[in-house]
Amino acid sequence: MTHHNRLSTGQWMPDDEMGHGFDMMIFDQGTDYSGPVRCSVIRRLSSTPSKKGSLYIHGFSDYFFQKEMAEQFARHGYNFYAVDLRKYGRSLLPGQRPFEVRDLREYFDDIQVGLATMERDGIEQIILMGHSTGGLTSALYMQTDPDRRIKGLILNSPFLAWNIPGIKGVVGIPALRSLGRLIPSITVRNSPDESYAHSLSADHGGEWFYRKDWKPDRLPDVDTAWIRAIDIAQKALRRGKITVPVLILHSDKSAYPGDSPEDFAKSDGVLNAKAISKAGKKIGHDVTDVTVRDALHDIVLSRPDVRAAAFKAIFDWLEARNL
Repeated sequence: MTHHNRLSTGQWMPDDEMGHGFDMMIFDQGTDYSGPVRCSVIRRLSSTPSKKGSLYIHGFSDYFFQKEMAEQFARHGYNFYAVDLRKYGRSLLPGQRPFEVRDLREYFDDIQVGLATMERDGIEQIILMGHSTGGLTSALYMQTDPDRRIKGLILNSPFLAWNIPGIKGVVGIPALRSLGRLIPSITVRNSPDESYAHSLSADHGGEWFYRKDWKPDRLPDVDTAWIRAIDIAQKALRRGKITVPVLILHSDKSAYPGDSPEDFAKSDGVLNAKAISKAGKKIGHDVTDVTVRDALHDIVLSRPDVRAAAFKAIFDWLEARNL
């Protein structure tokens, strides 16, 4: 695949969203079917000189704000980088429709910007990480366009399978996928349930503060093009094998609308944890599947003891793989 990324001619600037120790840079990515697009790269350098780095790709209706995760990697000797993808977070332009995508490969150019930025900073060995749809995109990237600089892949509750039971999934997804090719802008309503967001947000008893204009409590509606993009990517991963070592982390259970707040506080409130595990084991030649008990959908935002167990699993795996 040919990439058309444009390295910024600007300088690193302080990232006001994250505070001390974090820098950011914005990159022009040309135009797509809806107008100009850009991406943003955020970094937190290791306190000790290192040529190792990790690159994080966020999920749907999200942006990079997981400060503790960045600091954990920096503390372990990894220069940490994250990308706010086009039409997300720091990269969102005025009047732009947030989160719009027609093919997950659109994000490959944004990943390439992150990799090129890291290489320009002297990073030689890179771990690619992705959460939810960012995990699906990262896995698709490593299958479709593997990069010699990337030595391992870490997936945090990746969106490898639909969480739609019964006939709705069997019939509904293929029908919407077909519509997505012909009429990409048809709206598909998302559940109005805010239980997962309430398990995160400090405004509702959770632990985390984040920008609600970039990460709304209620998942926004998607369109048929988004459904098509996700389904194509999921099916593509079944046909190929990722060649670098892969670590997949997921919760031991899932919660659904109508379940109690206590259930949502210790479960994946977005995806089916068992389906993640089943699909994940098939995507590569060397896949390590880790179940994190009582984890939220974004595992690194779980309660302190749970995310501590997740970080231990991550860094033990990196050490065992000499990454």
